[in-house]
Formats: sequence, structure tokens, C-alpha cells
Amino acid sequence: MVRLKAHGFSKTMLMLGMLFLYLPMVVLIVYSFNASRLVSVWAGFSTKWYGALLANEQILSAVWMSLRIAFYSASMAVCLGTLCAFVITRFKKMRGRTLLSSMITAPLVMPEVITGLSLLLLFVQMAQLIGWPTDRGMATIWIAHTTFCSAYVAVVVSARLREVDRSIEEAAMDLGCTPLKTFFVITLPVIAPALVSGWLLAFTLSLDDLVIASFVSGPGATTLPMVVFSSVRMGVSPEINALATLIIAAVSVIAFIAWLWMRRAEKRRLRPH
Repeated sequence: MVRLKAHGFSKTMLMLGMLFLYLPMVVLIVYSFNASRLVSVWAGFSTKWYGALLANEQILSAVWMSLRIAFYSASMAVCLGTLCAFVITRFKKMRGRTLLSSMITAPLVMPEVITGLSLLLLFVQMAQLIGWPTDRGMATIWIAHTTFCSAYVAVVVSARLREVDRSIEEAAMDLGCTPLKTFFVITLPVIAPALVSGWLLAFTLSLDDLVIASFVSGPGATTLPMVVFSSVRMGVSPEINALATLIIAAVSVIAFIAWLWMRRAEKRRLRPH
């Protein structure tokens, strides 16, 4: 009886938590089909705001720039974060390992305002010393996003590397594989799910960033969160609701495909040979 009550309580709390998280998204999706411009007034079903969104060049330009920056940032963050994670987990006797680990995890706890301000000062000093960057735009945002996204990737990949069976790598090197070939043939396929997870996490963080991008961007570079924030300050537009609905749909599909791929990869890894 006590176990049944505990199970019922846990199920109820789970349902309340899911409603708390996803009910606002459902309301947003519903009101993206509202014929009225006023968010608080339902005037019937309409898809005209999706047409208006596709005709809004400012939003489309910001979406394209944000997607490119997020893709480049996530890809570079996976390379740098994996390299840092490999050094931390495998070279335990390396001098300065503790310092490197602390520097990697620092962006995780650093306020975004401090990170954005420090990067802004860095770019200003670089422009004065070496003449680059001449103006702040896509390149500076990409560097800034790569900086803090690499920390998240390093944490995800290092957790996976600690679980890798080192005896398989040692056996491969005993059979004549070089350390580099062992990494690409043995280690990389094993940590591939973590790399995908880290890439998706970095892509999401870059796409969602507003504070840091506001510091390091210039007049000619406007990301999607900056456009949405400036639009919301003037009142919530149904076009923003339509845009958010499309983003939710795209993220849901990508997350499902990634989960399905990682699940199959994990089953193949655990399958007895």
C-alpha cells in the first residue's frame, strides 16, 4: 500500500513538472495560429503570421546568421573541448593539469555579463595592437561562443572518456596501432554519442545566447535572440510566436533523431560479439 501511494505521488509530481515546463510552450504554439495581433484576444484560427514571418527579411537574416554561428561554434567547440577532455583524463601526471581543468570549468560558473565584457575588452585591445578585428561581427561572436561552449563539451566528453575501457586501447597499441590511429579507430567510435551530445548542447547554447552576443556584436551583426529581445520590448508579436513554434518543432525533430541514433549506437556497443 505504501509503495503504491509513493508510486502515485511520484507520477503526480512528474505530471505537474511536465505541465509546468511544457504548458507555456503549448500556449505559445496555439497563439501562433491566432488571427488577432493581440496576444490576449483569440480571434480565430489563422496561419497568416507564418506568411508574415517568411516575408520578414530582418528575422530571416538573423535566423540565418544565428544558425551559421551556432554551427561553426558547436563544431569548433567539439574539437577544442574533446582535446581538453582527452588531456585532462589521460595525462594525469601532466604539470599544470589542475590549472587547465580549472580554466576549462571557469566559463561554467562565470556570469555571462563578465564573460561578454572581458571578451569585448579583449577584442578592443586586439584591434589597437594588431588591427584585428576592424569591426565586431560574425567572427567575434563565433570566437566568443566557442570560448564558453568548449567548456560544456569538455565536461560531457571527459565524463564519457573516464568510462572507456583502457585495455582495448592498450591491446590495439600492442598490436601495432599508433596512438593517433588508436584514437580514431577505437576511442572515437566509443565516445561518438558524447560528441553528438556535446555538439547539440553547444549548438543550443550558441543559438540561445543573448548577453555575450550583445557585447561582442557590431551594427552589421544581429543574432536571432537580439532581434527577438528587441521585438518583445515593443510588445509580443504573433510573428515571434510563429518563429518560436518553428524552432520548437525543428529542435524536437533533431533531438528525437539524435536520441534514436545514440540509442542504436549504444545498443551496438553493448551487443556481445
